[in-house]
Amino acid sequence: MRAFVERELSPRSSAPGALDEYIRATAASANHPVGTCRVGLDSDPMAVVDPKLRVRGIDGLRVIDASVMPDLVGGNVIATIYMIAEKGADIVRGL
Repeated sequence: MRAFVERELSPRSSAPGALDEYIRATAASANHPVGTCRVGLDSDPMAVVDPKLRVRGIDGLRVIDASVMPDLVGGNVIATIYMIAEKGADIVRGL
């Protein structure tokens, strides 16, 4: 890669620990929290949300967000969240 690099932009110091310090100061996660409220049938003891997005054991509460997704999608997550919201709205309206 040396042939393609003109100069190092960051970190601007070659002091011991400078790279570690730079990483700690600038690193961030781009992941969206998903999968925290498992959806499943009554026979699944790990499922906290049923297929109609109702939280088990709490009347009148539903989870209609990325929490019910089993894993992060390969593309932009917002389109999937919109579809979960649309489906949840249909369920609540009885459609």
